[in-house]
Amino acid sequence: MNVKLAESAGFCYGVERAVNAVCAEIAKGSAGIYTYGPIVHNDAVVRSLADKGVKVIKNFAELKSLAESGELDGATVIIRAHGVGKDVTDLLTRNGQPELSEAGIGRKGINVVDATCPFVKKIHKTVVEHYRAGEGILVTGSAEHPEVIGILGQINNDAVVLESVSDAEQIIPDNDRRYCLVSQTTFNVQKFKDIVDILQKKLYDVNIVDTICNATQLRQKEALALSRECDAMIVIGGRHSSNTQKLYDICSKECSMTYLIESLQDFTEKPDSSVRCVGITAGASTPKTIIQEVLKYVRDEF
Repeated sequence: MNVKLAESAGFCYGVERAVNAVCAEIAKGSAGIYTYGPIVHNDAVVRSLADKGVKVIKNFAELKSLAESGELDGATVIIRAHGVGKDVTDLLTRNGQPELSEAGIGRKGINVVDATCPFVKKIHKTVVEHYRAGEGILVTGSAEHPEVIGILGQINNDAVVLESVSDAEQIIPDNDRRYCLVSQTTFNVQKFKDIVDILQKKLYDVNIVDTICNATQLRQKEALALSRECDAMIVIGGRHSSNTQKLYDICSKECSMTYLIESLQDFTEKPDSSVRCVGITAGASTPKTIIQEVLKYVRDEF
């Protein structure tokens, strides 16, 4: 059995940085550690941190309630790699400061650790600059994804989200206005290119800013190549992870025997005896420990 592991499988820079920020607070013995939303879209990682006392604030309403009740006084709130909208930073920071340092004291003594991925921060800066210049903002991505919610939250949600080619085709352009297009960092690379082709034909003046993360592009490229070479593909990652789902979509189009698992425990069947080559890739929220467990199992048991 030939087993091939994608070189870029696993934690991306932004996710590793965010998880390390949480671990650093645990190591310091900080009292009352919270993350705004799950720090990563991986249940195993979230459960592991919960066992160490880290709590998850599910949404803005819960954050506001905790802050107003005083429960967060002296606690640490960590903003995950996806970033947040201005409403969250205004609530957490003293006097509603528009920017957060990576670590600083917020209102009522809340210790705020901003683990927003630098690449996401760059998108925030881009949309604010173009929005203030009067341009219409377009975002390729999922409207329900926390990263996109955070991007829209920089500009009062005054933007159009394009989740598909169909969405781009339905845009009615204002030819007297300039547009700026950015993307969720984990958006499908080919879909982004298809949407750009449509917009450049429909819109008179559009500024294309490709903000898909290089790690995302590399991961998707490797997944495509592996799925064309192998008889079976295993994609490891959280079922709520956008980038993992995109990897699965890419692989399943090229390789009919593609499995999506979150951990070794999700294996319910093995490929049949005709399989001679298995490819393995993993989403940006998948720890190395899980990848290595799956890799060893495939090599030993398949």
